[in-house]
Amino acid sequence: MPDRTLADVSTELPPSEWGRRSAAPPAMPWIFAAVVILLIAGRFVLTPLLAFPSLQTWATIFVAISVQALPFLVFGVLLSAAITAFVPASFWTRALPRHPYAAVPVAGAAGAVLPGCECASVPVASGLMSRGVTPAAALAFLLASPAINPVVVVATAVAFPGQPMMAVARFAASLIVAVLVGWLWLRFGRSTWLRVPARTATAGSKWEAFREAAQHDLLHAGGFLVVGGLTAATLNVVVPRSWLTAVADVPLLSVLVLTLLSVLLSICSEADAFVAASLTAFSPTAKLAFLVVGPMVDLKLIALQIGTFGRAFAARFVPLTFMLALLVSMAVGGVLL
Repeated sequence: MPDRTLADVSTELPPSEWGRRSAAPPAMPWIFAAVVILLIAGRFVLTPLLAFPSLQTWATIFVAISVQALPFLVFGVLLSAAITAFVPASFWTRALPRHPYAAVPVAGAAGAVLPGCECASVPVASGLMSRGVTPAAALAFLLASPAINPVVVVATAVAFPGQPMMAVARFAASLIVAVLVGWLWLRFGRSTWLRVPARTATAGSKWEAFREAAQHDLLHAGGFLVVGGLTAATLNVVVPRSWLTAVADVPLLSVLVLTLLSVLLSICSEADAFVAASLTAFSPTAKLAFLVVGPMVDLKLIALQIGTFGRAFAARFVPLTFMLALLVSMAVGGVLL
């Protein structure tokens, strides 16, 4: 296949007229702030008052997911807004290789320097795309960043004392999946499948552009985070725990069960290693699959991707990522663990 330059790839981007909706009304930030305060208050005030144990568990899980993910979502939104306002588009053409197939692994490896979870990676990837980064490279960053950044690597090593290869296997498998997905999207993806939120020029100062971008992304992504948290909490209560222990001794089935569980639980990547370590009945490979699949495909992340990039994107990207993450986890686990 002949080499393609960055100019060639730019034709694959969605048309520039795909812009954002109008800015949120002035009251919206206050409404969002009120929701955050209610979530925090509910964790300590409302949850103990719920009469039914299952309802209390549901409320605890929902509030925990939302409150745990919110700081990282805010971090990602602020970083994305900073990219939009202060980093010129020409920077990315210099920072990434001109050849798109080389840009994908470089962007994926760049995730190692950005602390944060999957909630932060979506707005950052959106900001990169809107600044002209090849979507495949931005998607590789989106997948790699939550699993290979220093905070997650250290947390994994701490959660598995005496098993240093678990952190190594997680890093390797996550980066491999991110690069493979990026390359496949570059080869087979279509611009009509991906809605890239365009960043229109702001007449005011750069700080005004920063404020508008941060406000829009926080309100937009925050709503879908709540939807994902509601779904994850519901499934946590519905799925019986006894089902898990019954399949732990069946190698292939145990891997499949833990991968599905990682999708349903929607645990932040900074904390999922401690949950995986507590599942002592399962094999190391099954735990690795839990750690690789979760930060790439979970309910809150799917909701964020739908809200940011569109349903057509998620309908193709999520199954592709899930299957590759599952297969690569089993392969890497078989070799390193």
